Amino acid sequence: MHNSFKSLYNDELLLCIRQAISEDLGQQGDHTSQAIFPQEHQSKAKLVAKDNGVLAGVLFCQMILEQHAPEVLLTPVYSDGDSFVKGDILLTLEGKTQHILSLERILLNSLQRMSGIATVTRSVQLSICDTSCTVLDTRKTTPNFRIAEKWAVHIGGGMNHRMGLYDAIMLKDNHIDFCGGLDAALKKTKAYVDNLASPIPVIVETRSIDDLRTCLGHPWIRRVLIDNMPPEQLIHAVALVNNVFPTEASGNITPDNIVAYAKTGVDFVSLGYITHSAPVLDMSLCAV
Repeated sequence: MHNSFKSLYNDELLLCIRQAISEDLGQQGDHTSQAIFPQEHQSKAKLVAKDNGVLAGVLFCQMILEQHAPEVLLTPVYSDGDSFVKGDILLTLEGKTQHILSLERILLNSLQRMSGIATVTRSVQLSICDTSCTVLDTRKTTPNFRIAEKWAVHIGGGMNHRMGLYDAIMLKDNHIDFCGGLDAALKKTKAYVDNLASPIPVIVETRSIDDLRTCLGHPWIRRVLIDNMPPEQLIHAVALVNNVFPTEASGNITPDNIVAYAKTGVDFVSLGYITHSAPVLDMSLCAV
């Protein structure tokens, strides 16, 4: 399942990898490793967990090695999506010492960041497992690392929202206000999507019951996002929509209050927390 994400976003992930390599190695490479080790020197290293969590980023790291150090062998002990505990060996690397050391920080940064996101996502989704609600991510991601971070959400058991501005229309407050109102924005949007060569989903952010009533007059909408509405009001909003289209709750939702939102009957809950506030998981690459 996780391989499908790699295939779908292969070009974007490779671009991210090239930028990370350029940022860290520049044109000259790793002077420290070159100064100490002959080019053919071989080593083996193990990745050790220093926290409990959910692993994410193994396939991404394999992509990094395939592009820049194909002779370095990565042997997974755990796979993407597996849970682990502090002290576990997660994977091993074996190959040219210069290559292992020059890519060490990029590999660790990717694994620690992605595993942190996957761990938080898994925890949040499990907290609402007795409801029919699904966790969605947002575009509140790290510039140039969005694809990997959303991959981590996927690995953790969440669902990806739109990837960017290019794969869905989402009418938010400023779009609506600049346009002069929700009904006007919806009419212009419908005319626009009807002229596209390929259909794309339309998601509409609503801020009131009146907004929801307006949306009900446009059943072609893919999903309504009910923003900044407390759970006690959200129950009535979901009842009003009555499955005409899926509903999504958003706005100041955290792991501490997500259960209350999920129990309203809403289909999705989106929270930027799982990407912008997920702590990195501590890991260490040690010589064997």
